[in-house]
Amino acid sequence: MTQFRTLDDAGDLKGKRVLVRVDFNVPMDGGRVTDATRIKRVLPTLNELVEAGAKVILLAHFGRPKGKPVAAESLRPIAEATASALGRPVAFAEDCIGETAASAVAALKDGDVLMLENTRFHAGEEKNDKAFVEALAANGDVYVNEAFSAAHRAHASTEGLAHVLPAYAGRLMQAELDALTKGLEAPARPVVAIVGGSKVSTKIDLLKNLVAKVDALVIGGGMANTFLHAAGLSVGKSLCERDLASTAQAIIEAARENNCALILPVDGVVAEEFKAGAPHHTYGVDAIPDNGMILDIGGLSVDRISAAIDDAKTLVWNGPVGAFEIAPFDQGTVAAARHAAARTKAGQLVSVAGGGDTVAALNHAGVSADFTYISTAGGAFLEWLEGKPLPGVDALRRQA
Repeated sequence: MTQFRTLDDAGDLKGKRVLVRVDFNVPMDGGRVTDATRIKRVLPTLNELVEAGAKVILLAHFGRPKGKPVAAESLRPIAEATASALGRPVAFAEDCIGETAASAVAALKDGDVLMLENTRFHAGEEKNDKAFVEALAANGDVYVNEAFSAAHRAHASTEGLAHVLPAYAGRLMQAELDALTKGLEAPARPVVAIVGGSKVSTKIDLLKNLVAKVDALVIGGGMANTFLHAAGLSVGKSLCERDLASTAQAIIEAARENNCALILPVDGVVAEEFKAGAPHHTYGVDAIPDNGMILDIGGLSVDRISAAIDDAKTLVWNGPVGAFEIAPFDQGTVAAARHAAARTKAGQLVSVAGGGDTVAALNHAGVSADFTYISTAGGAFLEWLEGKPLPGVDALRRQA
């Protein structure tokens, strides 16, 4: 992790006011946090800072209040959930800048924790306004970014603060950056990527970036149908973006030019309707019936993916390869996921996965704990895969 400044570089933090940007944009129902996963994932950093005697000041956003206070999007209930997860009191201030915030910060003793109100209650947050950055910075001596999932946004609390205070990656951010570096920036080769999902149109930039970086690219899910169509094959009633055939052809050509093996399905599980338990049969991709929909990859395609994983030292995965939400069209995704997990557990593969549907699919397959790293960052993970700069990450890079 020499590429980024981390807490290991921060020195003695006793008595220091440490502004920690977290992503606590968590699911809520009736004023209650219904899933505290994001809170629990930052506990190692919070506990480390508390034990170091820092005055820990949490910055976060919630919802889309559009620069104005909205009672329903207050962080107060999230502060209470954080206190429960942390096992210690978490004070709360009803603003993140100004006298209200300053008074709450001044009342902190070493090792105390405070959450400031929603940063998006101020228009300066999303505008990365200099005056708002300085108002936030007035309450801190050190800045720690623990919100990789918001790192693709150049906002005041995710990027601006890193330029006016000594800035470091928290432990969760550090783990994420370490995994991503191993995934594509400095991977052990060969590298195979699996990209699935329903539409090519949402992943054009991703595919273009990957064919130039990986040794083999597996394309599955509904988006594979567009590639099959571009190759002149009939996909029946399957989901297919026929207007993107030329885009698919260009990606196929780019893969050829970059010596990237492009692995498409050779068979598919086909049904006439998309519902659980629908009658289904497996056909070769050159024999899909006109009234059929490809809803999963077949056994031969699973074997091809497994063989690619066997040849790889690094796997990057984004998107399921079939309609995993309903049986029996989950079998291809589950089989490939379990094969990758087994290789990872055996120490033969570094596996990095991310994206909402991907996380759900790996949880469904029961293998999430066996992958090297699973990112819950959503948009930031996808933009990293696409090769786009992440402002909140770039601000933490060491200077050459």
